[in-house]
Amino acid sequence: MTTTKPTQLGAKALPNPYAPSIQSAIYRQKPSDFIVNEIMHIDFANQGEHLWLHLQKTNLNTQYVVKLLAKWANIPTKDIGFSGLKDRHAITSQWFSLRIPKKQAPSQDLLDFVKNDLQTNENIHILATHWHDKKLNRGTHKFNQFIITLQNIVGNHAEIDTQLTLIKQHGVPNYFGEQRFGRDDGNLEQALQLFENKTIFGKKIHPKKDKDRISLYLSSARSELFNAILAKRVREQTWQMPMLGDVMNLAGSQSIFVPTQIDDEIIQRINLADIHLTGAMWGDGELLSFGAIKTLEQSVIDNNPTYQILATGLAEFGLKQQRRALRLLPSDFDWQWLDDNSLQLDFKLPTGCFATTVLACLMN
Repeated sequence: MTTTKPTQLGAKALPNPYAPSIQSAIYRQKPSDFIVNEIMHIDFANQGEHLWLHLQKTNLNTQYVVKLLAKWANIPTKDIGFSGLKDRHAITSQWFSLRIPKKQAPSQDLLDFVKNDLQTNENIHILATHWHDKKLNRGTHKFNQFIITLQNIVGNHAEIDTQLTLIKQHGVPNYFGEQRFGRDDGNLEQALQLFENKTIFGKKIHPKKDKDRISLYLSSARSELFNAILAKRVREQTWQMPMLGDVMNLAGSQSIFVPTQIDDEIIQRINLADIHLTGAMWGDGELLSFGAIKTLEQSVIDNNPTYQILATGLAEFGLKQQRRALRLLPSDFDWQWLDDNSLQLDFKLPTGCFATTVLACLMN
């Protein structure tokens, strides 16, 4: 069976609740225009067999660094831990852990060891080291700091400042960024093949060997359905308007609850960002929402044949219904004009949230 390419809502087409104030700008002209710092607080044991490294890297993605570290320490890649994936075309800092049973760090300097594996525009160096008794697991860090510079900006300074103030106060739709879907929506195409034919790139899947790829495609499919549900609520201007049947998320946690009425207390807690409305992260089982909200969420799936395939496939692969906040509020949000045409943004986002969704609400 062949599959057709899904109609992707991708970041450029998703509805924006704000009128963009920046008409055009240069983005990521150089690595220093996009800086990402992993925010993580660990009480190190200063003993144990895991060497934790805090690395700063330029134009290097996380998976490639894992391979370099494995080669440097002469250990298998499975003995290297990291918390999250970081962008390649950027300057990023993040932690890695290396399981070294003899507790003897490599004698050769890391940069000197890997220099022949790096291109002229790539770099890596160690910021800090600690011994610890635990491996670094995925999702350990809670926040990422972004320092993003936009250059050659076309737009009115006062209007841009006003819009940035609105974003700081009210947040943006918590869309999954377009990078979640792969180049030209390739991850979604593979998700359709996976669900319809149980194949990846035309070959029958092997549950163990293809585990990481399957996880990637499941995540892409789920993200697409969430974005579609959120997009509908943005179009209807209800993404921050609580309605009976909404599922609420307690800010800063995974806790959710379904209020039996929308009263002044619920509205006040939403305005204070103590709680957020949520949308469905699709999977097996009944939607946690009810009433008009359940009808809205189900209609997004029922009215799109491609989404029906994705929803059915997610359930068949064992994912369960979950929820994700509809609103993303950047913390410690600040900005400064470097000159008449250059703007630097500085903010923190929880893990699993995308800086590109903030930029998409600012620019065409």
